[in-house]
Amino acid sequence: MSTVLLIILFAFILNIPFGYFRSRSKKYSLKWFIYIHMPVPIVVIARLISHTDYKFIPLFIMAAVIGQFFGGKLEFN
Repeated sequence: MSTVLLIILFAFILNIPFGYFRSRSKKYSLKWFIYIHMPVPIVVIARLISHTDYKFIPLFIMAAVIGQFFGGKLEFN
């Protein structure tokens, strides 16, 4: 599997729990802001360590947004 696909999958999976917690916090609060932005440096570090070209950044952002959305839709009883 290519490095780009691995980072896309990593960004998606990493953002699922953050999306879950974001959706349960008050909108525009400090926690809400942190849950959105905390995974970003981790994905950036993964991209830098793997020497992935910057042209793939939109794909990583898209995967992160989809992960946040999916995590926000999770329901646990």
